[in-house]
Amino acid sequence: MVDVPGTDGDPHPVGAFRIAPFSRETTSSLMGRIAGRYGMEAKALRSCWQWRNYPPAYDGGSARADAEVLLNTPGRQLLADLCGVTEDVLARALPSWGQEDAKLPAGKDGVPAAAWRTGGAVAGPVAFGCRPCTARRTGAGVRVVRYTPRWQRVCVRHGRWLMDADADQPLEYLHVRGVPEVAAAQRRWTGVARRAVRAGAEPARVFALAHAVVARWWEQALHWERETVWPGRLHQVAGGNAGGDLERWRIVGRDAVVFPEVVAVADALLDPAMAQLVWMDSGAGRPRALPADGAFCRRLGERVGREWLGPLAATDYGGPLTSWMGAVIRIRRGAGGPPGYDNDPWWLRQEHQPATMAGQLRVLGKEKKAPGSGTMWRSTVSAEQRAQITSLVNSAEEQLIQLRGAQTGSSADVAQHLLRILSYSAGLLDKALQHTVVAAVNAGVPPRDVAQWAKLPPGPLADALNAYQDAGDG
Repeated sequence: MVDVPGTDGDPHPVGAFRIAPFSRETTSSLMGRIAGRYGMEAKALRSCWQWRNYPPAYDGGSARADAEVLLNTPGRQLLADLCGVTEDVLARALPSWGQEDAKLPAGKDGVPAAAWRTGGAVAGPVAFGCRPCTARRTGAGVRVVRYTPRWQRVCVRHGRWLMDADADQPLEYLHVRGVPEVAAAQRRWTGVARRAVRAGAEPARVFALAHAVVARWWEQALHWERETVWPGRLHQVAGGNAGGDLERWRIVGRDAVVFPEVVAVADALLDPAMAQLVWMDSGAGRPRALPADGAFCRRLGERVGREWLGPLAATDYGGPLTSWMGAVIRIRRGAGGPPGYDNDPWWLRQEHQPATMAGQLRVLGKEKKAPGSGTMWRSTVSAEQRAQITSLVNSAEEQLIQLRGAQTGSSADVAQHLLRILSYSAGLLDKALQHTVVAAVNAGVPPRDVAQWAKLPPGPLADALNAYQDAGDG
């Protein structure tokens, strides 16, 4: 073991090596590299600081790769000295550098102190760095963890998609050299981001909405017979065949596989011509329900290379895409209220935010370890059934939202409009009830319990089951 120069009582040690940070690296990652450069265990190096809490860990107890560190003023001075670089260099490179924590002393006593956090709670998504790129710069292919948005995850030089660092799984990257459209999408995103800025939209919000739209398609695509692009990509990034553990690979590979479509959707939603198609589909000055064969969704399907997707996207009510369409229509009609999500096309509702890889892997692990627990719904009810139920409920919600501000005009017109939408929404909820009843019974829930929870007597319950089964046979 090599002692760090100056740490034996010297409050201002001077490092023997110059260890420069990577751009947007986590402070915890830099500390790990410093320890490795001095031939020390990371834990031994961390003893130079007084810690106010314990490092974050996964459920199994292993240390989280996305752990982050906040330092007080003497703590930052110590780290700068160990790196052999000035504090202003670290301040420019490390997003957590200037962030304070109430648990840390002000530093008047000169004691270096530190507190643990998770990276996502400090400065956004955290991903692994590319080890060959690290070796090229530092001479050692060590692990680096950096704050990296999803539109910058491709290492073009080495053909790698850099993975989220917040999940309890071993992969740091996926090979994407065999799917060149992924790297091409990253290059294309630069122009899309510039277009967003010119349109007065934050590129990050545009990307988040497009990602939510495509992630929703991804969940439904398992049952799209005409979808061939994504399965091919998924097998590529899985090393040739994802069939052995398809459910896990669909979680791990999702963001890399759908990235080209996310950029294409973001580009489409920023196109004024596409917004005009939404307006025309809505009836323009003569409002009408959005049609299943609308020009907007048909054109959107074409722009993502799926001419058949239009009707599927158009009838997926209540998702992030229909919310965007609704905002566009309200703005055109001048029906929006005060500033807020109702008239903000880029507002992404919390319920529309796609599940993260870390979250999905936790659910998958619990389902495999504890069959019969509350998570069995996902494993016993097919993704198609779950998507149908969610779509029906979201569609009813979207219809009811359209009633806001729709109570002006003659009594007959307003009454007719309200009753039509309320009746249609009630029908959607009835269908959602039927689908849920059937799914619950098929999942092994006793019909008597289902009837009680749904407040259905045996007759309607049987009718619901028969109606659903007849529809499935047809």
